[in-house]
Amino acid sequence: MITIEDVLKLDLRTAKVLEAQRVQGSEKLIKIQLSLGEESRQIVAGIGKAYEPEQLIGKTIIIVANLEPRDLMGYTSNGMLLAATGQNGLPVLLIPDKEIESGARIK
Repeated sequence: MITIEDVLKLDLRTAKVLEAQRVQGSEKLIKIQLSLGEESRQIVAGIGKAYEPEQLIGKTIIIVANLEPRDLMGYTSNGMLLAATGQNGLPVLLIPDKEIESGARIK
């Protein structure tokens, strides 16, 4: 169990996918350029077995915006997208069910 204070430490935000491409040499990693409203950033996500990069462009996703940066196969990931584990263990993106601006805080 965690406390509400632990949950409040997370900065969850909406982000619009601007660009996406596979990371060369990896079956799973996709490098994604995002808009968080006034801020742009890059994340690297292990969703390549479930999604093609072109499927992601234009989608609004949910990310953990205050995660410490991490280097993955030569690229820095500045956040983490949220996905559930679906059938066959493949990731399923969590996306808003209505249009919402990029950078909106999840409460």
